[in-house]
Amino acid sequence: MVRLELDQVVMRRMKEDDIEVVKALIKEGCEGTENRLILHILTRPLCLFILAVFSSVLRCLVHSFILALAIPVFLLIVFLKITMPRSTGVLGSSRPYWDYVGSSYRGTQDETLQNPYCRISGKTPVTKRPRRKIAPKEKDTETSTEKVTPEREQTAGQVWVADCEGDILGCIFRESENRVGIRRICRLVTGCWYRREGLGRLLVQSLEQRERETGAHRVYAHVPYPSKVGEVFFKKLGYQQLGEGTDEEDEEERKLETPERGFLGYPLTKVFYKDL
Repeated sequence: MVRLELDQVVMRRMKEDDIEVVKALIKEGCEGTENRLILHILTRPLCLFILAVFSSVLRCLVHSFILALAIPVFLLIVFLKITMPRSTGVLGSSRPYWDYVGSSYRGTQDETLQNPYCRISGKTPVTKRPRRKIAPKEKDTETSTEKVTPEREQTAGQVWVADCEGDILGCIFRESENRVGIRRICRLVTGCWYRREGLGRLLVQSLEQRERETGAHRVYAHVPYPSKVGEVFFKKLGYQQLGEGTDEEDEEERKLETPERGFLGYPLTKVFYKDL
């Protein structure tokens, strides 16, 4: 873990040059999430009952108790491994994948979020842009020629990155605006060397401040179902789990803001909300 000066962090919109770095950061930060989701599904009562039925049928065919138990579990794990990325994509997103090119910022000047630590310290964060590659890869060249219409950019949502002297330390994904006054956080990742330093809190609170200024009155956050760390994190920031209340407004929101679901309809995410 590296000591991080939060007042030197610039939170800006992701650009096309940052896409590969952001993808690598997500892969690192979400390592193990898929396996935890699969284990969560395998231990559900209905899933265990189905596996028991298939095992009983195979027991008569293979004449081996161990194989009769192992084969259904193995096939189900393979099935979940193949289908889960397509069904969940970015957790909490209705799309099976995230349009990174469409969500990248194309303004002439960096669009940034306010950093409250700068006001406290009185310092001005400095962002050093990394050197451009002399010979870009063909893949990068093809990506830069993609046509991005305003409609595609609106649908793709936004990705904000935490930049400190040219290094991307974390990122937060904000879903496109499907409902007036409602925003949705569907991915929050910080680098493994910069966790428990307040970077995730800084990203969330700065994004909340911006959305509050643009007229939003509620923010939702989708957290992977088995993630206790994510639940505690958002609760400390003042979020409540959707469904814990009993009022009519909560029941109506549960119909509109549904968790991501996977095999047999089991929820893969828990939905948290905060009124701004």
